[in-house]
Amino acid sequence: MLFHDIVFWLLSVMAVGGALGVVMVPDLFRAALLLIVVFIAVAGFFILLSAEFLAVVQVLIYVGAIAILIIFAVMLTRDVQRGNLPNRLQVPAVVLAVLLFSALVAAAVDTQWEFLPADQQARVELVQTSAVTTLTGEVLTDEGITSPDDQAEIQESGLADLLISDYVLPFEAVSALLLAALIGALVLVRPNPGTGRGSS
Repeated sequence: MLFHDIVFWLLSVMAVGGALGVVMVPDLFRAALLLIVVFIAVAGFFILLSAEFLAVVQVLIYVGAIAILIIFAVMLTRDVQRGNLPNRLQVPAVVLAVLLFSALVAAAVDTQWEFLPADQQARVELVQTSAVTTLTGEVLTDEGITSPDDQAEIQESGLADLLISDYVLPFEAVSALLLAALIGALVLVRPNPGTGRGSS
């Protein structure tokens, strides 16, 4: 347990430090690299939660696609050294960020963080395993799942079923987030109509 705690705090420092660097570093290219650090830290959190599939998806999609797309957009943007000029949206952006941070802190404080019992944790791990391989009755019996109904429930459960049933809202929210990242990268490389120069 001590090893997991150490890894958790290291990943937390990586995630928070990288996130602060993304918004505070003036160089857009370095900010994109720090964003990759945040994505990798989140993938580490998924591994600690025994969600290896989500960790791989996090690395493949966010680090391998979204972050690289942002880096290419930065490299193709003209006059990127100037950075973003001050505008009237700075104050609303700060207010929105503070409100969002307050909501996240309130949700984290009010949530009852309870760990699953050992028997239920073993069942969750079996369901995760069934997403990538076929679990036979012998394997389930060795794990202590002897009831035919329980065995059938675990064998029929899968990650895809969860994504389109209980967790369909977060799944769709991730889709909207990916779309927003793609649109943002396209806006970065779109030339300004008045000057013909790249957006910064």
